[in-house]
Amino acid sequence: MVALGKVLTQYREYIDAPEAREYPKLSVKLYGKGAVLDAPVDGASLKMKRHQLAKPGQVILSEIWGKKGAIGFVPPSGDGALCTSHFFLFDVDTSKLEPGWLQAIFTANYLEPQLEERAFGTTGYASVRPRDLVALEIPLPPMEEQRRVVEKLDRLATQSARLRNLQGHVEGAVDALLLARLNRFFGDPYQGIVGDGGFTEFASVQELSSDVADGPHATPQYVDEGVPFVTVLNITSGRVDFNGAKHITPAAHEMYSKRAKAESGDVLISKDGTLGVPCHVDTDREFSFFVSVALVKPRRDLLYGRFLTWALRAPYLQDRIAERSRGDMIRHLVLREIRQLLVPVASLADQRRIVSELDAVERRHQSLAATMRQSQGIATAISGSVSASAFAGSGSLGHGFV
Repeated sequence: MVALGKVLTQYREYIDAPEAREYPKLSVKLYGKGAVLDAPVDGASLKMKRHQLAKPGQVILSEIWGKKGAIGFVPPSGDGALCTSHFFLFDVDTSKLEPGWLQAIFTANYLEPQLEERAFGTTGYASVRPRDLVALEIPLPPMEEQRRVVEKLDRLATQSARLRNLQGHVEGAVDALLLARLNRFFGDPYQGIVGDGGFTEFASVQELSSDVADGPHATPQYVDEGVPFVTVLNITSGRVDFNGAKHITPAAHEMYSKRAKAESGDVLISKDGTLGVPCHVDTDREFSFFVSVALVKPRRDLLYGRFLTWALRAPYLQDRIAERSRGDMIRHLVLREIRQLLVPVASLADQRRIVSELDAVERRHQSLAATMRQSQGIATAISGSVSASAFAGSGSLGHGFV
């Protein structure tokens, strides 16, 4: 264990007057997450005097947030970044310290407890000074051992990144497989293509529904407590999610309900921005919804709401929705186009059977994607655990670690 002052030297070169040009600027994330580029700054607009220009490979420490692990290396993109007096820079003695070793210490957030203990001042503004950092102790084995551990940590990080990449490919493939299944099953009545479902008769949403409407065309007055007011964000999961929903008064809800009132068994469709996302209403809870959401009330003797949501997810209808949408910056779909969408005609018993079969297909696909996410979670946890265990104390180093 050695003091950081043995391997870090505070950088003391300053400029008093930044030039009237754009400088890169750094931000140091909390909990050992490192330094990243922030929005650039114009030197002519700065009132604070005495700045420093960062160099790649230097260590940067936040005076105010160092107590929360805001420390890291200046990245190559931070060359010449302007640092105010609220940040401190340090040169690294690479003859004694492998930078990757110190980076791993930062990533494990090994220094935060010591930095927090040394922070001085009121709770919110307790600061860390350069003398506090250089007094901290870190485990420092021989260079050969540092490089060995860093190499293995890098390999583990690479494997974790590959797994994340694979997860993204698998989830994309799962979505593509489901869409392909729906495409084969429903066919495309607009192109005269009969799918595996054998549907030859189609009817418009308007013919199979008692009402197609949207929410109020004005932003309501929100209140802290009341009736949930649903937007597109609350329906993109395919179910009504009240988390994060704003609220309106019961009186406003009653007024809006005269225009359109959602009930269990109905279907909501996003019609502005993110288009064509169907959502089956499976709750008896009262709620209102914004103009960006359309309501379809299926005729219960002709159309099962869950069947309609599956049909709306089929490529032939998603393509139709995209083709008939309007707008330049933000696309939107008018109610007339929703009413004219063609839906397969089948008995209610067949609709429920089809829903059950498609639900089972989706569960299998979701299970595969969940397995990939779980694998990635395990790999990430292992990577973090190994990094942390490397610096838990000098006794754990070089004795079977990684």
